[in-house]
Amino acid sequence: MVSRTQDTVSSIYEEVDKLGYKVIHSNERRLRIYLPRLAVDTEYAKTLKQVMESFDFVTDVRINPAAKSIAIEHDNQGVSSTLIQEKILSYIEQVSIAETLQNQNFDFLLDAQTDIAFIKTVSFVAYEVVHKNERRIRVLIPRLGDDVEYARKLKYLVESINEVVDVRINARVSCIVVEFDYELDKQEVIQAQEQVFAAIEEAPNIQVDEFAIQKAASKLENNHDIDYVQRLGPSVVSLVLSFGALIGLPFPGVLVAGSIFFAAIPVFQRTWEYIQEEKQLNIDFLDSLTISLHTAIGNYFAPAFMLGLIEGSEIIRDMTARSTERTSLDLLDCLGKYAFVERDGQEVKIAVRDVVEGDRVIVYPGDQIPVDGHILRGTGLIDQCKLTGESVPVTRSEGEEVFASTLLVNGSLCILVERTGNNTRAGVIVALMQSAPVHDTRVENYAAIIANQAVVPTLVVGTTVGLLTGDLNRAIALLTLDIGTGIRVSVPTTILSALTYAARNGVFIRSGRAIEILSRVDTIVFDKTGTLTQGHARITTIKLTEAGVSERQVLALAATAEQGLTHPVAEAIVRHAKDEGVELDECTDWDYHVGLGVFAVINSQQILVGSHRLMAQENVSLDYLNEYYPNLKSGSNSLVYVAANGKLLGVILYSDPPRQESKDVIQEIKQQGISPYMLSGDVTRVARAIAEELGIDDEKVYAEAFPERKVEVVRALHDTGKVVAFCGDGINDSAALAYADVSISFAGATDIARETADIVLMEDDLRGLTHAIKIARHAMDIIWQNAFIVGIPNISAAISGVLFALDPVLAIIINNGSAILAEINGLRPLLGPGDVTPLSSSLDITELLKEEKLHTHKSGSDQQNEITNLFNGRVAETTQAS
Repeated sequence: MVSRTQDTVSSIYEEVDKLGYKVIHSNERRLRIYLPRLAVDTEYAKTLKQVMESFDFVTDVRINPAAKSIAIEHDNQGVSSTLIQEKILSYIEQVSIAETLQNQNFDFLLDAQTDIAFIKTVSFVAYEVVHKNERRIRVLIPRLGDDVEYARKLKYLVESINEVVDVRINARVSCIVVEFDYELDKQEVIQAQEQVFAAIEEAPNIQVDEFAIQKAASKLENNHDIDYVQRLGPSVVSLVLSFGALIGLPFPGVLVAGSIFFAAIPVFQRTWEYIQEEKQLNIDFLDSLTISLHTAIGNYFAPAFMLGLIEGSEIIRDMTARSTERTSLDLLDCLGKYAFVERDGQEVKIAVRDVVEGDRVIVYPGDQIPVDGHILRGTGLIDQCKLTGESVPVTRSEGEEVFASTLLVNGSLCILVERTGNNTRAGVIVALMQSAPVHDTRVENYAAIIANQAVVPTLVVGTTVGLLTGDLNRAIALLTLDIGTGIRVSVPTTILSALTYAARNGVFIRSGRAIEILSRVDTIVFDKTGTLTQGHARITTIKLTEAGVSERQVLALAATAEQGLTHPVAEAIVRHAKDEGVELDECTDWDYHVGLGVFAVINSQQILVGSHRLMAQENVSLDYLNEYYPNLKSGSNSLVYVAANGKLLGVILYSDPPRQESKDVIQEIKQQGISPYMLSGDVTRVARAIAEELGIDDEKVYAEAFPERKVEVVRALHDTGKVVAFCGDGINDSAALAYADVSISFAGATDIARETADIVLMEDDLRGLTHAIKIARHAMDIIWQNAFIVGIPNISAAISGVLFALDPVLAIIINNGSAILAEINGLRPLLGPGDVTPLSSSLDITELLKEEKLHTHKSGSDQQNEITNLFNGRVAETTQAS
C-alpha cells in the first residue's frame, strides 16, 4: 500500500528520470541534479536559473553546462530538507514540462513562496508500506530521516492508539515499525492500520503539549556514518599522483596540481568561513597558503602529504565527537498512558493527557501517580525515591500532597488534580533538562588555540626571510613549520585511546569533552541514595525489651507477619530472616494498615509489627525501650517495633547503609584535590549521619533536596568558579546531571540518569569514578606532552631557518616527523595511567571481542562501535540483573 504516490520522493524521481534528468547528490543543504538539456538549451538553462533564484529559500544556484548539471543550495527555514527538496524537484519538473511544450506561463510559481511557508504548518507526508502482516507493519517515511520533531510527534500519536502495543522508530533508515494487539481480529487490525496512516499524515499539522511529546520521545537512531571515500578519497588520489610524479612517473603537472587543489577544497572553505566569521587568520589560512605555494612551484608531494594528515585528523576527531551522540529519552515513562478518573459519578479510564485540573484521579496499588495534587480520601504508602531520593517509602493520607511519577506501593487514593503535564514537579525536571546549558561534544581544540596564535608571527617571519634573501623555498620552508598539524592529529587520537582504555576497565566515557572537563574537576556532588549508599533497606541490629525472648524469635515473628508485603522494609526483614536461617510460621489471621503496620495472629499470639504510631494506637508501652535505649533514634537507623499480646518484645533497626567502597572513594578524591559534597532528599538526621560516616563535612551536606534544589546547589558551586561533577542514579538527579560540568551515573541507574550522564560506570562500583579521573588526567597530560613534542622541533627549526638556510624537504621531515611522533605518543592512553587497578569484574573488551570473533585491528570507528555495542549489552545485563 502506498499513500499519496504523486507526492512521494520515489514517484518524483521516476518523473525526473522520464524527463531525462536525475539527482546525483544531495545533503541537508544542497541538491545536485544531472540535466543533459542544460548543455544544449541555453534559454532553458537561463529560465531555470531565474526561477530557482526567485525563491527566498534558495541561497545559491550554479549551472555547469559542460557537466550538464545544476547545483542548488537552500536554507531549510525550519522545514525538513526532504520537503524542501521535494518542492525543488517538483518545480524543476514543471518548468521542464512547460519549456518542452513551449508554454511560457509560469503563474504556478507565483505561490511558491507562500507554498513553502504553508509547509511549515500543513504538509503532506510521503510514505510507503514496505512490510506488513496481521500483527505488524513497517512503513518507510523519508521525512523521519531529518525531522526529529516530526518523529517525536508521530511516536506520540501512534502510541496513543489503543490497539498499538509497541512502536519503534529508526530514523537512520527512515522507518517506523508498529505492532498491534494479538487479540485483535482481522478487521480491527485493518482499522488500526488506517489510524496509523492517518497519524503519519496528521503529525506535521497537530499542536501537542511539549510535555506529552517528551513523554513519547524515544531513542531515534539518527547517527550518520562518516563517508570515508568522500572524505579521504581526494587526499589519497592526490597523494598517489604526487608520489608518482616524485619518483618520475609521467603524470601531467596540471593533473597532479588539480588533484591537490580539489583535495584542498575543505581546507580552503574552512579558511574562508573562519575569516568571514572571526575577521582574523587561523591555522587553516597558513595551511592553505603553504599548499598553494608548494603546488605553484611544483613541489607536489609535500602539500599532498599535508592534506592526508589534515583530513585524517578531522576524521579521527569526528569519530571522537560521534562516539556516543546524545539521544532523547522519556523522562516520564513511569506515568503510564492512562488514568482512572471520576466523571459524573462513574470511574472511567482516559488518556493521561486528557486529565485536567479539578479532576479526581483514582490510583490503585502498584500504579504510578500521574498528577500532582492533594489526597481527598484514602491512605497510601508511596515510594518517592525516583523523585526525591528518599530511600524508604512514606505514608500519605487525606489532605497531604502527592506528586506525579511516584509509586503507590499499598493502599488506594482519590487525588484532586492540581497540576498536570509540564506543571507537575516531574514536568519541571523536563523543563530544567530542556533549558540546561548545551556543551560542545568535542574536546577543546588545543591545536587551534596554540597554532592560531602563531599564524601571524609565522607569516611575518616567512615573508621577511623571503624578502631579505630572495629565496622562495626558504620562505616556504618556514611556512611549512606549523605546530598545528601535529597537535590536531594527536589530540583526537589521544582521546579515542583514552575512551577505549576506559571502556576496557569498566568506565564508559561518552565524549572527548567529558575527558577534558573531568581532568579539571575540583568538586564532586554526590546523590546519597543509591550512589553513596546501597539503595535498599538492610537490617542492622535487633534490640530486645522482654526477658526470655531471643533475637531469632523476634525476627521470626516480624518476618512471618510481613512476608506477604511488597514494602521494601518488609522485604528486607524477610530477606534477613532467610539469610539467618530462621523458619517462618503461618498466620491464622492477618490485617495490614497502611502507614501503621501489620496485625497478625501467629501461634495463637496477637502480633503487632510496625511503627511507633501502631504501638501507641494499641496501647503498647515503649517506656522500657526509651529508658534503656535512649539513642536508638539517632544516626541513620529507622525502627520497626514488634509486640506480642500487648507487650513490646523488641525493635528491629534498619538503614540504607553506605556502599562498601564509598568511604575509600571519598578519601581518595580528597587526596586528588577534589572536594566532595552530598545531596539527598532524605531527612537531615539520616543524611548527616551517612556523611559523617563517609568523611564528608557537615557544611557540604544538603538534605531534603528536591530536584530544583539540587540544580541550585550545582549552579551555586559553578558560579563560584568551581568545575563541578555530579554523580547520581535516579530521575530526581537528571536535572542536576544536566547542569553539572560533567555528570556520572551507573549502568544500572534509571534510563534518564544513564542517558544524561557523560560518564557511565559499567560496574556497580563507585571506584570506577576515581579510575575515570586518573584516566582523564593522564590523557590530558599526554595532550600537553604532544604540544611540546610538536612545538619544540618546529620552533627550533624555525629559528634555524631564520638564521640559516633551511631546505623545504627538511622542514617537511621535521614538521611531519614530529606529527607522527605525537600521533604515536597519543596511543599511550591504551596502556593506562599506570596506577589504575582494574575492577575485579571490569569490562574486558579484548576478551569479549575474541568471544564474538571480532578483531582489535579494526578502524577507530569500528572499535568505537564495538565499544558502544558492548556498553549497550552490559547495560541490558545490568538492568535485567537488577
